[in-house]
Amino acid sequence: MAGVSTLIHLAARVHVMRDTAADPLAAFRAVNVEATLALASQAAGAGVRRFVFVSSVKVNGEATALGHPFTERDAPAPQDAYAVSKWEAEHGLRQIAQDTGMEVVIIRPPLVYGPGVKANFAALMRAVQRGLPLPLGAVHNLRSLVGLDNLVDFILTCARHPAAANQSFFVSDGADLSTPDLVRAMARAAGRPARLFSVPVAALAALAGLLGKRAAVDRVCSSLQVDISKARALLQWAPPLRLDQCLDRAFAVPAQ
Repeated sequence: MAGVSTLIHLAARVHVMRDTAADPLAAFRAVNVEATLALASQAAGAGVRRFVFVSSVKVNGEATALGHPFTERDAPAPQDAYAVSKWEAEHGLRQIAQDTGMEVVIIRPPLVYGPGVKANFAALMRAVQRGLPLPLGAVHNLRSLVGLDNLVDFILTCARHPAAANQSFFVSDGADLSTPDLVRAMARAAGRPARLFSVPVAALAALAGLLGKRAAVDRVCSSLQVDISKARALLQWAPPLRLDQCLDRAFAVPAQ
């Protein structure tokens, strides 16, 4: 890292859907905490001025009350091993910043989507592209998302802006939407009709529980919003692309 002034750290153990580790928390800590803090200590020793760490909204929790987004002032409430490891890494990075003077910036994005997106978002994209009817018309929630281009732009802003030093931020596309509205926006981007029908959320949850998919349905039906007012005010940042533009880019590449 000789001659490096800014280090952006995104590497992590993440999206382990079927964890076979004997101790999942220890496995997450080995990569997301111990390796992150070792890298940060080496960076500080090499004279790196700023360390930008991409964490996760999951540090704050899995859901929000409708219309009550997370803010940077909210107390962390991680609920799984991955989220705990990200929170512990944040805590350790703040201590390194205090001890060494290296500036640390922490970014907590919600769901990130873009070309080549995988997992549940890709599954929903495929369903929309195939014109499959989706039983989500009765879902009344709001979720924040961030397109890859917008996230990259924000990371670069955090790497360069003097006011970002030793701050934490949420980031999003700046336009929260319900799951049905997301399906409609996806359908527009895919050039397909949105095929939605209504099933009570309680019935969806019960069926998902029988199929072992309760967590996935909870994510689709619950709200998870973040407030990006701090980024707008302190960094004068606004998402350069609208959500519909980010979806157009995502659908330009086949879902994985």
